[in-house]
Amino acid sequence: MNNPVQHSASTSADSNQSGTWSQRFESALHPAIARFNASIGFDIQLIEYDLTGSQAHAKMLAHTGIISVDEGEQLVAGLEQIRQEYRTGQFTPGIEAEDVHFAVERRLTELVGDVGKKLHTARSRNDQVGTDTRLYLRSQIQLIRERLREFQAVLLTLAEQNVETLIPGYTHLQRAQPLSLAHHLLAYFEMAQRDWQRLGEIYQRVNVSPLGSGALAGTTFPIDRHYTAELLNFGGVYANSLDGVSDRDFAIEFLCASSIIMVHLSRLSEEVILWASEEFRFITLKDSCSTGSSIMPQKKNPDVPELVRGKTGRVFGHLQGLLVLMKGLPLAYNKDLQEDKEALFDAVLTVQSCLEAMTILLREGMEFRRDRLQAAVSEDFSNATDVADYLATKGVPFREAYNLVGKVVKTSLEQGKLLKDLTLEEWQALHPKFEADIYSAIDPRQVVAARNSYGGTGFDQVRQALKSAQERILDEG
Repeated sequence: MNNPVQHSASTSADSNQSGTWSQRFESALHPAIARFNASIGFDIQLIEYDLTGSQAHAKMLAHTGIISVDEGEQLVAGLEQIRQEYRTGQFTPGIEAEDVHFAVERRLTELVGDVGKKLHTARSRNDQVGTDTRLYLRSQIQLIRERLREFQAVLLTLAEQNVETLIPGYTHLQRAQPLSLAHHLLAYFEMAQRDWQRLGEIYQRVNVSPLGSGALAGTTFPIDRHYTAELLNFGGVYANSLDGVSDRDFAIEFLCASSIIMVHLSRLSEEVILWASEEFRFITLKDSCSTGSSIMPQKKNPDVPELVRGKTGRVFGHLQGLLVLMKGLPLAYNKDLQEDKEALFDAVLTVQSCLEAMTILLREGMEFRRDRLQAAVSEDFSNATDVADYLATKGVPFREAYNLVGKVVKTSLEQGKLLKDLTLEEWQALHPKFEADIYSAIDPRQVVAARNSYGGTGFDQVRQALKSAQERILDEG
């Protein structure tokens, strides 16, 4: 085997067209069109995956006898040298390379000579870029799932610490019924669990190899697509070459799943923002995760949740953009598909950074004000439903009890009283079924504890939900 020859990693602009296209073209691209056409500015992020995919392709070419074993080894070694050059900053292709695929192929030819020109045998940029994108997204999905697990772990820790901490529950942003704070936090755990599962399902459809589909119709060479798929740890290969080079369903699914993750993070962000306000005062923001005002010295701003809430829109936009991009494309590959990369790259970065930021915020950037939470659940009429339930357990039809309690709340509001302030005589004047135990029945802690139906906020149910959540994470990894 010949060792890769050492050459400079620099390239010249005048090789752009002659080295890229056939002699069908007589002149180079207009410089502005060359810049417009180039994707090297962003698809360089695929270089490690392009090198890995190309090494598998080179091994397959040698395995099937399309090139010699020695040539295959030279290609693999040359590609590995490019990987090291890139990692050490020695290989930095510019716009003259047009895209990462041509940049790698040209550098490879500089390193191993004419053997490098054989790498593209039985392969098109169409199936090559599809392979690179899937390799990239496959690894990023795993990273995002790990971030989701870290996010869930923090939620579980907070929930364990706050099983018997009460917080007002809301519907229509109006006080509804008191809740265990742990129950509230576990709702976000369940959302994240669906996100984790959803990405796992999408991973299976990302993990399919288009390599060997060629430009659109396959190839005349005796390739072994299953061999390259196995080398790259793909779960299977595309059964139709047209579909293999033009499918972006997997990218749309990923952006959809990313959008749902951001919905969940944005909902939590909105609650944190409200909780931190003077009107709620349910939490205190710590200095490590908040900033001040440039003009108002008393302020402490919830920057992290506000940014998460704001960044949600850009991920939604990427999903919409790719849907619109795909809706009018005839088979098979079209240059429009170059536009999927930046959307994917930015969505991946946004989701990962938002998950990291929210995890840090929950773990060390905020603190629940238990005294304020306790006061909040004691100063409203969120125990009114329990008065109706109390009467119903004593044989009063629920709808009758419901209407009676509505009148009680109206009268109490007029008198500036809470339900706990009514005397037993006042209760019994409303209905003879009321007894002294009405006071314990409407105590906020009892109101929460009594909701012991499966999935409810009762303390016993919450403890069981915590145990179940911890077991699921251990079982699923």
